[in-house]
Amino acid sequence: MLLRMLLALASGVALALAFEPVALPVLVPFAVAGFVLSTRGLSGPKGFVPGLVFGIGFYFVLIWWMRAVGTDAWIGLSSVEALFYGLLGSVAALLGRLRRWPLSIAAAWVAMEAIRSTWPFSGMPWGRLSFAVVDTPVADGLAYVGSTGVSLLLALAATLLAWLVVARGRQRAVAAVSLAAVVGMAVAPTLAPYTSTPEAHVTVAAVQGDVPGPLGNDILYDFRQVTQNHVQATIDLADDVRAGTVPKPDFVVWPENSTAVDPFADDQTLAGIRAASAAIGVPILVGAIVDAGERFVLNQGIVWNPGTGAADRYTKWHPVPYGEYIPFRRFFDGKNLGRLAIIPRDMLSGTRTAPLDIAGVPVADAICFDVGYDDGLYAQVARGAQLVTVQTSNATFIQTDQIDQQFAMSRLRAIETGRYVVVAATNGVSGIIAPDGSVLDRAGIRTQDVLVERVGLDSSITPAVRLGPWTGRACVGLTLVGLLLVLVPYRRRHHRQVTARAPRARGRSAPATPDD
Repeated sequence: MLLRMLLALASGVALALAFEPVALPVLVPFAVAGFVLSTRGLSGPKGFVPGLVFGIGFYFVLIWWMRAVGTDAWIGLSSVEALFYGLLGSVAALLGRLRRWPLSIAAAWVAMEAIRSTWPFSGMPWGRLSFAVVDTPVADGLAYVGSTGVSLLLALAATLLAWLVVARGRQRAVAAVSLAAVVGMAVAPTLAPYTSTPEAHVTVAAVQGDVPGPLGNDILYDFRQVTQNHVQATIDLADDVRAGTVPKPDFVVWPENSTAVDPFADDQTLAGIRAASAAIGVPILVGAIVDAGERFVLNQGIVWNPGTGAADRYTKWHPVPYGEYIPFRRFFDGKNLGRLAIIPRDMLSGTRTAPLDIAGVPVADAICFDVGYDDGLYAQVARGAQLVTVQTSNATFIQTDQIDQQFAMSRLRAIETGRYVVVAATNGVSGIIAPDGSVLDRAGIRTQDVLVERVGLDSSITPAVRLGPWTGRACVGLTLVGLLLVLVPYRRRHHRQVTARAPRARGRSAPATPDD
């Protein structure tokens, strides 16, 4: 068991290194194969141990950046996510008894990713296998089978690699051929990559206003200056447009938290937005915190039209638990619990599935961590969005690798949806991404900048978006079927063994007593 735990720990750390900042995606199949080998041959309960150790090695390294929020937040979230890999270890140990265990365990891996990306609360999608492949030949498959499908191909390649290690004789040849076939399937889309065909073009500006303060990591340090930075950058853009040095944009994108107070209730903020809107003369997608009564707030992208003001709004689908709202708040009210005390109101989740109308362009919006989830973007793109915007603050993590991990997700979404993606961040990373995942322009960290690019509009729907959540659901179903195939025969064998022993026990003579 000690050797298994060491293998699991090394494999977990190796998988973390597949993501930014090291970004060695070649490690993915080897790391997952190590997980499989560390659990193989164990009982279900014992498989939990190396699975948990793998999860600790993986998640504690992957989200090292969470220490920017607090060491307790890093330990707490990493521990919860590691438990999923512990449970997967138990499942993998059981499924390893099946004849076609490489397929069953690969499906179980994807099922686990799907479940932990939605639960508990809104889940945590960070660390899905597909999030590591944006700069690899496998990335072209994202438009065809989506991020979940790519994760399945990677997991299957890894389980077949593990089979190749343990197989003997003729089985080893079968494992090698199967592995080669799956690798071929994973890279085949490079021969015929999905091609976006723009139906029209617009010019879009992404504003990165910067965050004041010595470290630039506290959006509330001087939140009014944050708003003023975005106002002034937009006014300067208008001056450049009039001077003829840059083309006039069709609309402008501000980041999440470009105003940290309700612009409808704060006169100074409202005046700043109106000034920027009047200067540029086109709609601005403003990132704002909006009051929703005494107990709740909304994190919104608001389309602000010149002259007429607020129009369409997108509300963040996935607020961060214990960061933007407190689950089971009634148990914490009245108690001084550190950072929880600075969250006086809970952020409500959005449900909008229709794209925003910005200057006549249907736009799918995502706010910060929303970009890691499939549901909101898939829904808006499926309903006609021709462009994707990502509004993010990320100031809390500006000194960490979280911003690069999240930007990689934005690039993945561009490939997956076949859309241009415009990312606006308060002080990094802002960028404009083409449908093939290439970065057309990118702003420097902790700088004030305005990116202006001509981008295409496409209303075609990629196969990935059409598939939606069905790949994940199929993997959950396959996993349940596999567990039934293992557990039901086991219970029957156990019952037969107990039944066979019972007659022998009843046939024994009772010991004699003095009365006999």
